[in-house]
Amino acid sequence: MDEQLVLRAKQGDDDAFGQLIECHLKTVEKFAFQLGVEHDQVEDVTQEVFIKVYRFLHKHNRGKFTTWLYSITLNVVRDLYRREKRQKRKEYALKRVVSETAYVEGHFDEESRALHECIRLLDEKYKIPIILHYFHDQPYQEIAEVLGVSEGAIKTRMLRAKQQLKGKFEKVGEQI
Repeated sequence: MDEQLVLRAKQGDDDAFGQLIECHLKTVEKFAFQLGVEHDQVEDVTQEVFIKVYRFLHKHNRGKFTTWLYSITLNVVRDLYRREKRQKRKEYALKRVVSETAYVEGHFDEESRALHECIRLLDEKYKIPIILHYFHDQPYQEIAEVLGVSEGAIKTRMLRAKQQLKGKFEKVGEQI
């Protein structure tokens, strides 16, 4: 169905593009948040993702639309981090703690919050495959395409990420 909507949107059908947004809005928001985007910035990142999709849809000519969408989202998030790093705002750390806590507390139980925090502490190369596989049901092959690495590398990263999470979560579990 995505491919039909993409084709129609490429031909200038605004309704088809609107349907693409409706179908994938929550996925982009969830992925951006799980990558570490502040709750109050998720909407801005999502908007930027769909602006890029609109501008470059004519260049999408191979592979699954969702794989391309994950790649764009990942790049938009990385750009956001680069901008924030350059600005070096001192109040950023305090703002991050407050907004994350408010969002997480409203949507997860205590154990889920602890797991979420453990996932967020992983290096990006481990965190992204875990999020895409377990929270977005993406197969290893598509994750490999999104990250531009081999499927074998994804399997290795998943194994290492699970080992790290197990160790971190067991430590957190002792404190709960």
